[in-house]
Amino acid sequence: MLGFNRPAAATVNPRLDLLQTYPFEKLRALVADVKPAAVPAISFGIGEPKHPTPAFIKEAMTASLGGLANYPSTAGSDALRACIAGWLERRYNLPKVDAATEVLPVTGSREALFAFAQTVIDSSKPNPLVLCPNPFYQIYEGAALLAGARPVFANSDPARNFAPAFDQIGADVWPHVQLLYVCSPGNPTGAVLSLEDWKQLFELSDRYGFVIASDECYSEIYFDEAKPPLGALEAAHKLGRGLERLVMFSSLSKRSNVPGLRSGFVAGDPEILKKFLLYRTYHGAAMNPAVQAASAAAWGDEAHVRENRAAYVRKFAEVTPMLAGVLDVALPDAAFYLWADVSRTGLSDTEFAVRLLAEQNLTVLPGSYLARDAHGANPGANRVRMALVATPDECLEGARRIVEFCKSLG
Repeated sequence: MLGFNRPAAATVNPRLDLLQTYPFEKLRALVADVKPAAVPAISFGIGEPKHPTPAFIKEAMTASLGGLANYPSTAGSDALRACIAGWLERRYNLPKVDAATEVLPVTGSREALFAFAQTVIDSSKPNPLVLCPNPFYQIYEGAALLAGARPVFANSDPARNFAPAFDQIGADVWPHVQLLYVCSPGNPTGAVLSLEDWKQLFELSDRYGFVIASDECYSEIYFDEAKPPLGALEAAHKLGRGLERLVMFSSLSKRSNVPGLRSGFVAGDPEILKKFLLYRTYHGAAMNPAVQAASAAAWGDEAHVRENRAAYVRKFAEVTPMLAGVLDVALPDAAFYLWADVSRTGLSDTEFAVRLLAEQNLTVLPGSYLARDAHGANPGANRVRMALVATPDECLEGARRIVEFCKSLG
């Protein structure tokens, strides 16, 4: 019998071992042995929009399927970039946005938020840090770790409607921060940064030289048509500054109910976007030409966005008062989540999620899974995230079940 040496194990990036289990995987493991109640399942767990995709977006895509015969440009078409630039000017009352240098289409904000860290982090410098809100979108943490940086956290402050408490970051930390992720409106808290918050961040960026990545994918889900959430580029303009070290990220998924389209954009500092385009040329993240056509149609229309927003307003107006009777919860600044404190039930966030599924067949996401221990606390502990993305009837039925469940606890 011939003998062979055992093959050597494949070499992989050791930084992959630093990644934590994704929140939904944690939730699946938590409830793996739970037998749900024998009623129709309702999910408030994942933030996937369930409102219908507008027909005109589908039609724009199918009318452009001829584009499948061509390789797309990484920079996107002139038409799409111009459409996005126009939307930015209208939405945020900005002066002329240069579509050629200040806008870059991306295949959804998720991949762009991840790839951006790979572009701007210099891991050759000692102790590179990425500052994240806490709780947060876990992509920020993974992006930091795989770029060779270490994530640090600014906990949400309930006294400020859950905006991150950047004041708690020590003076010895800021000099090492290379990238700051902000999410406004926030996931899961719904908090919107104020102009004063932005002034503080811009001053810190000027002093220490870090880049700000503003995740604004929930910006079009809000509750007062006269008060759209303030954006990063808008704040910079109002404060009389340029776009240096500032990039915003947006997406069509929530705004236009097209999570499967995977379409968004980044906009801001042209020097950074030039480097980001170079990275993306090698990364291979060009947008399908048919998707570009559908995206241009979506960015060019506001009627469907107002209709979508009105549906959320109705759901939150009905559901929030019901839940406020049994949990500590209030209408957020924006976005489609309720960030509920379950402490009064006597259950932890994980216990609440397990028992709610078992007794009412309703899924929520434990808040501790969306946060990290920092500054002596996990700011997601004893909270659950509820995504009101289902139909109005399902959301009302879900709220009724939660009320019934909480009252059953005595």
